[in-house]
Amino acid sequence: MKKNSVILSLLCCFIMAAVVFAAEQNKGAEGIVIKGGSQGDITFPHQQHQVSLKDDCKVCHDLFPQEPGSIEKYKAEKKLKKKQVMNTSCLKCHRENKKQGVKTGPTSCGQCHNK
Repeated sequence: MKKNSVILSLLCCFIMAAVVFAAEQNKGAEGIVIKGGSQGDITFPHQQHQVSLKDDCKVCHDLFPQEPGSIEKYKAEKKLKKKQVMNTSCLKCHRENKKQGVKTGPTSCGQCHNK
């Protein structure tokens, strides 16, 4: 009986370690290039946002799913307007943080777009 308990405990530890390892591996891309129209593309620091938002994906992904290319796909399907993500998510969040005195990202167009 004691041997079974030890084996079961070791098995549980192994499973937990595998779950934690898998969660750490699923961080998404380090950076994502988003088409920015005539202003130029945007290199979005995805992992930096995951860290600063403590992996609360819904902060950004309330308008579009967590899938590569989903912003462009939703724009093409008219589910998102061209500047909707930038105006309602990016700039809004960055400007609110700035008002509160919290270190934040860019708060104007030219700081993100690469012409």
